[in-house]
Amino acid sequence: MASIRRWLLAGLLVLVPLAITLWVLDWIVGTLDQTLLILPGAWHPDKLLGFHIPGFGVLLMLLIVLLMGAFASNFFGKKLVRWGNSFLSRIPIVRSIYSSVKQVSDTVFSENGNAFRKALLVQWPREGVWTIGFLTGTPGGDVVNHLQGDYLSVYVPTTPNPTGGYFVMLKKSDCIELKMSVDEALTYVISMGVVVPAKPAPLPATLPLTPPL
Repeated sequence: MASIRRWLLAGLLVLVPLAITLWVLDWIVGTLDQTLLILPGAWHPDKLLGFHIPGFGVLLMLLIVLLMGAFASNFFGKKLVRWGNSFLSRIPIVRSIYSSVKQVSDTVFSENGNAFRKALLVQWPREGVWTIGFLTGTPGGDVVNHLQGDYLSVYVPTTPNPTGGYFVMLKKSDCIELKMSVDEALTYVISMGVVVPAKPAPLPATLPLTPPL
């Protein structure tokens, strides 16, 4: 019985992640395939070739994103994007939703942004309890006038769903920079501490250590 239970658990450890991964990929491909609806009916691959091509919508969406990025990167595209942003920012209700989403996307996808660039070890939700947070920047606006000393803006994710969490401002001296990548830290959080990142290799004695925050 002990061997059967061990084999059952070993089989679940192999099949469950694989099944969930395939299910998520199937859902993503199926959702993106809906972009084919923007094509005229005569242009659908199903009608042109006589059979369905799974994932063709993914290629179409990738092409659309690349073309949109190329257009938005030139002079006329930038002018049009600025005009569109200005127009949407004047529409009630739409303005509040669009501006919030745009600020988040600009922060996350900007090449010059600092969002989620470093994993930190912080005390949360109380002193003596440690968890992993991600550096998102430094406090700004009127908040700075009420904080004494150097503070960091930190996002503390929940587990196993890191899309929910808390935005906190912590003293720089209370945050410890971790020698692990953001991907490793996210995996550590999502797995609830089960998947432990590899121990970082020691730096050569000739190189200076990374200065603490």
